Amino acid sequence: MNKFGMFIHWGVYSKTGLHEQALARYGLDKTEYEQLYKSFNPTLYNPEDWVLLAKNAGMKYICFTAKHHDGFCMWDTKYTDYKITNTPYKKDVLKMLAEACSKHGILLSLYYSNPDWHNEYAYNEKSTHQWCCTNREKSDVEKYKTYIKNQLTELLSNYGKIYTLFWDIPTNIEDKSMNEHVRSLQPDILINDRGWDKGDFSTPERSVPDGARFERMTEACQSVGEQAWGYRADEDYYSIRFLTSSIDKIMAMGGSYLLNVGPTELGEIPPRSREIIEKVGNWYSRVGETLENHSPSSKHVKLRGGIPFVATEKNGKTYIHLYNGIPSSAIAFESGVDSDIKEAKLVNDGRKLRVRKGLLPGWGNGQGYANGPFVSIADIPVDEYEKEPMIIELTW
Repeated sequence: MNKFGMFIHWGVYSKTGLHEQALARYGLDKTEYEQLYKSFNPTLYNPEDWVLLAKNAGMKYICFTAKHHDGFCMWDTKYTDYKITNTPYKKDVLKMLAEACSKHGILLSLYYSNPDWHNEYAYNEKSTHQWCCTNREKSDVEKYKTYIKNQLTELLSNYGKIYTLFWDIPTNIEDKSMNEHVRSLQPDILINDRGWDKGDFSTPERSVPDGARFERMTEACQSVGEQAWGYRADEDYYSIRFLTSSIDKIMAMGGSYLLNVGPTELGEIPPRSREIIEKVGNWYSRVGETLENHSPSSKHVKLRGGIPFVATEKNGKTYIHLYNGIPSSAIAFESGVDSDIKEAKLVNDGRKLRVRKGLLPGWGNGQGYANGPFVSIADIPVDEYEKEPMIIELTW
């Protein structure tokens, strides 16, 4: 796995300009909300633009919300009339996206919400996010599972090869037949842990776990905005530094990373979201090779001063991921690090850094003289890269 991807939350909720769960979180009238699709007409939707934005940022796949909690379907399903092809737009936007992904060599993943606030059988008392479910007294898990399987048959049969399936909101009901059905349609698909069994990979959301290496296949997800995943007109956006730091840490730990945008009701990616993707992509274009298809460092590397880092290895070289920055223009290794580092390079811009071995008087032994000698890397342009994490390549 271990890839950088784009998450896209898009649905009829974009018309509210509030949140992908606006129906629940803003207490909207459900009858009125469920009429929004009649005026949903994303005439500016250009899936090729989305795909090229992702590709130019170094992303390898797109995960698209086929159906979110409100139950509105973004493909031409025959199992409900609550769908994109019953809007004034009429077109199957998922089919258009799948074709654009195939054209430009981008993998396609699909998101599918287990909660469904529109389907009459979907209420699940064992799960969460059930706030706006219909007909709670008539809920029928077995009938709803049949509905899901029928829709997944469409999604996994009619849109080409699907890279991953992103179930959302754990059902807390174990039924291995659900994922077995998925794999019968797409044998090579990877399935997350938010569905009907533990699946293939874990999904930390809006968080960066502690540690140096994931024990299980992992895909973290984060949005460019702090408040919402779907389009929010008055969004609070994360800094480039915050996002690149989390991407660096997650991917250095061996995980994949989905960075989300929420298109408007017209189908455009908002200017600020686009700008963030482009700036993050600029950083990733320079360092991304070190973040994919690596292994844990075989060298015992530890930095003095408690500087947070992750060490990885690729093609015989060691990479020091300084995801939270450093306080000065040098890093020093604890005693025991092999002194024959032949070369050090800052991956961000390719410049060579100075490798030195000697006493460092700031690291004293409490008796009035310096411990050491220490191996250290000097002349790191720390102030030039205060807005992005630095990665140092060591050749031994």
